[in-house]
Amino acid sequence: MPKIIFMGTPMFAVPTLKSLYENGFPINLVYTQPPQKSARGQKMNKSPVQDISESLNISFRSPPNLRNNTEEYKFLKKMDADLAIVVAYGQIIPREFLSLTKKGFINIHASILPKWRGAAPIQRAIMNLDTETGISIMKINEKLDSGPISNIYKIKLDQSLNAKEVSEKLALLAASKIIDVVDEVFEGKSKFVDQDNSKATYANKITKNEGQIDWKSDALKIIGKINGLYPSPGAFFNFNGQRYKILKAEIGNGIGKNGEIISDNLEIACGAKKSIKVLEIQREGKKVQKIGEFMLGSQIRKGSIISNV
Repeated sequence: MPKIIFMGTPMFAVPTLKSLYENGFPINLVYTQPPQKSARGQKMNKSPVQDISESLNISFRSPPNLRNNTEEYKFLKKMDADLAIVVAYGQIIPREFLSLTKKGFINIHASILPKWRGAAPIQRAIMNLDTETGISIMKINEKLDSGPISNIYKIKLDQSLNAKEVSEKLALLAASKIIDVVDEVFEGKSKFVDQDNSKATYANKITKNEGQIDWKSDALKIIGKINGLYPSPGAFFNFNGQRYKILKAEIGNGIGKNGEIISDNLEIACGAKKSIKVLEIQREGKKVQKIGEFMLGSQIRKGSIISNV
């Protein structure tokens, strides 16, 4: 039987690991990121991949770093594995590790490569108002997400979907396709084609400051930001010293000054003579609320202006 190593960390990677296991592929070892402190630092949270590995009784390792890690290099070399499958592992795999499996390291990346190489492809695609996205199956090489590709699977990108929903769709797509991909690799039928590097774009890591809404922007761009940054870090505005995160909104047809509240249900005017209707919102430190409930106790009233500071 072939020896397979799986490397992944977030929930996005879990369906692929489960699919491989349930379809009889021997996962000899899992690599995942170490447990992380919770927001308040009161407990350590295991990664979703560690959780599923434990429930399936699959051995796992969680080194803080692979770079300059002689112990892990020797361990993997001794395993003499046939293939490594990487899904959102969260670490750069050093060059010297890439020769430690007979069939290489293949990666499932959540974009249509070479577009959106990097850390946040789903968020960037939504924020950019792309009409499609997908997953790319590629061989890992030394440069970020630039290895040759064997398969690309696409889905339509509905502008009403947020990053969590798109991630779930792509995770299930990856789980359904990985079986055929691995079969082709072991049967020698895979063909990996070099990417066109001249068409590459990069999905830089999301920062919290990007979440601030600029009410001069077009309504579609604002909706893209709200959906792309859901659930974290979230799109937000400040009003009277308080931060408010918008979790769900839709396009409106109202007209007013940029940032003006133009209805009793928190419809906000923005650029290009459009508006957005807020549907779900969260005041800093409070629970998520539907807009009707929120407006009952809110100081944000029709006629108020939300500034961009």
